[in-house]
Amino acid sequence: MFSTILSGAIFGMHSYPVRVEVDVSQGLPCFVMVGNIGSEVRESGERVRIALKNMGLSLPPMHIAVNFSPANLRKEGTGFDLPVAVALLVSMGKLKTEQVENILFLGELGLNGEIRPVRGVLPIVKSVTEQGIYRCIVPLQNASEAAMIKSADVVGISHLQQLTDWFTQTEQDPEKGIEALFVNNRYVPRTDAVKAGERVPDFNEIAGQESAKRGAVFAAAGFHNLLLAGPPGSGKTMIAKRLRGILPPLTEEESLEVSSVYSIAGLLDKERGMLTDRPFLSPHHTISPQAMTGGGAIVRPGAISLAHRGILFLDEMPEFPRKTLDALRQPLEERRVQIARSTGTFTYPADFMLVGAMNERCFVSIQVNDRVRVKVA
Repeated sequence: MFSTILSGAIFGMHSYPVRVEVDVSQGLPCFVMVGNIGSEVRESGERVRIALKNMGLSLPPMHIAVNFSPANLRKEGTGFDLPVAVALLVSMGKLKTEQVENILFLGELGLNGEIRPVRGVLPIVKSVTEQGIYRCIVPLQNASEAAMIKSADVVGISHLQQLTDWFTQTEQDPEKGIEALFVNNRYVPRTDAVKAGERVPDFNEIAGQESAKRGAVFAAAGFHNLLLAGPPGSGKTMIAKRLRGILPPLTEEESLEVSSVYSIAGLLDKERGMLTDRPFLSPHHTISPQAMTGGGAIVRPGAISLAHRGILFLDEMPEFPRKTLDALRQPLEERRVQIARSTGTFTYPADFMLVGAMNERCFVSIQVNDRVRVKVA
């Protein structure tokens, strides 16, 4: 029997729908997976088989073929475990085809049937809702970020057995079934977070250094790059860390954009669901150019993309390797970074405020274009 399930994948900052097609037929017993897949996706076959066995559902000794469409795009990650499992359940007659139509499935399977969180849920859900798919079944720990898409009906699950029970309950009583696992969320501005008691660093904690604070305020007002120079212990790092507190809060659109970057990197807070504060990154001076700009065998956003709409602070700036500093030139001009690999060209946003600090006893304050230099006495 043939079945197809809707899922999604990430390519840089973009996401696209993936059709997981499963065919169970007579023939030599085997489990074949095709469709330009990585090792993580290929291993999902064994995870799904054992998870179903531990639920009391052994795979039949038949020819099982799984295809991930479109086959011309590379699929990476563990988010296809759940779609493969659901497609097999449909092919085995445990679920009905009409029950899983027009529903997005994402999630990693544990060997005991547990549904575990995956990366990139937020941009994938946003992409499929734009194409008219509104019901999304995701891991419970990813439900908060998925529910930030207002048009999406998000269902969070923690176990594969819970999913089959939910389908049964929904078929018997649709309203009761939907209310059981439906997740609702909303954008919470930073002002509301402050009222709730979250601590935001502020310039009120800095005593003195009026000229340095004045220069920092000018830089923050125009989102200019800033260089702080002065003797050790004069407060350069303290001022830089409190710049985020005087920057305007993220708008809902900016928050969704920054949260998407963190979701792709797998760094999004599962409880809050969406970032409402501007990011602040302070990498060590031993950071490599690849870690700064992004890359790797499986391309991930770098420090400059994680600092998008926020602050990238380079403490002891002269200690950073020249190659690492040179790698910042083009992203500073274009506000984005392009990473070329054999599998394609990946583009990540990089609109950040660069703040540097260096030790210097004699320094003349100057301003050139969008760069502000401030002497810290």
